[in-house]
Amino acid sequence: MSFQVAKKEGIALRKALLKKAKRVVVKVGSAVLTGENGLDRDVISNLANELSYLAGTGREIILVSSGAVAAGRRNLSLDVNREISLKEKQAVAAVGQSRLMRVYEDIFSQHDLKTAQVLLTHDDLSHRDRYLNVRNTILTLLEWGIVPIINENDTVSVEELRFGDNDTLGSLITNLIEADVFICLTDVEALYTANPHHDSKAKPVITIARVDRQVEDMAGHLVGALGTGGMRSKILAAKSVAARGGSSFIGPGRESGVIKKLFSGKQVGTFFLPKAEKMQSRKHWIAYVLRPKGYLVLDEGACKALVKGGKSLLPSGIVEVRENFGVGAPVHCIDHDGKAIAAGLTNYSAKDLDKIKGKKSSQIEKILGYKDSDEVIHRDNLVIL
Repeated sequence: MSFQVAKKEGIALRKALLKKAKRVVVKVGSAVLTGENGLDRDVISNLANELSYLAGTGREIILVSSGAVAAGRRNLSLDVNREISLKEKQAVAAVGQSRLMRVYEDIFSQHDLKTAQVLLTHDDLSHRDRYLNVRNTILTLLEWGIVPIINENDTVSVEELRFGDNDTLGSLITNLIEADVFICLTDVEALYTANPHHDSKAKPVITIARVDRQVEDMAGHLVGALGTGGMRSKILAAKSVAARGGSSFIGPGRESGVIKKLFSGKQVGTFFLPKAEKMQSRKHWIAYVLRPKGYLVLDEGACKALVKGGKSLLPSGIVEVRENFGVGAPVHCIDHDGKAIAAGLTNYSAKDLDKIKGKKSSQIEKILGYKDSDEVIHRDNLVIL
């Protein structure tokens, strides 16, 4: 398979990248942290051992943790399979978050690890100034030798403010602070060529050179009872990290010493290599952090001009405008099949774009009565997906 790297070469690349890694983000999910009796202190103790080992090597550590809702369910004696409404989930998270942090602080202190809680919503990262404020806070905590423990602020999050899952949050934090490695600890041993529960011929994939459609299709859409993500969300997180020049790892979170094994060069889990060309920070923010407020359907010529020519988007190439959005909004450019080919910040509102779509730039002022730009999206604010 073209996306894979030969076993021997992959292990060598893994060793080289991990040896150079100075800043590491570790994400651990609900399926790993919790059991029938709520938070599993043995698992958290093992996690503390792992992070203590990394800290002892001089590396900076950031933990992205799920578990607040699961911990709250247990504390309130709520059946794990019971459907709960958004307001109930927010209340359960409020109960569980304090318990989660108390357990972390108690166990981590036994390893001389100081912790700090950072709760975020997607809105905190979708505004550039707040995005940079979050970055500065986390970097300051690292300078002080404190392990930031980051979670989604479920108590105040509504659907439009949510990350969706902590795999996404973990990748965003990795890119935000320019960490070298994103470690995703989960309840599976690795990424497999097929679902090992259903296909006896499924084999683990050791090293992935790039995340393409074939890799994404291997993930399936399995979701655990306690978690909101699945293998697909983890693969997309690795893809995002790779675009900014970082490596990712997916491996078994309940396996004792798994991180030490990883950094010792042993074959464990699935490792994702970084892209050779590192995407600029601001463009990565546009492509992977901002959510599209609308969509521009482009003709074939415009798609080719963007993807192959590195051009700005002109109104002449727009066939259709979808959704309602204002000036400066993030939008996705899609082809006639609905495939997203680019993301960018628009210079015109949806209302005005509907009037000038298919027209030449020289006609903009006559149609609208003003012209702020010849381009709908300038190439400096445009990212090919």
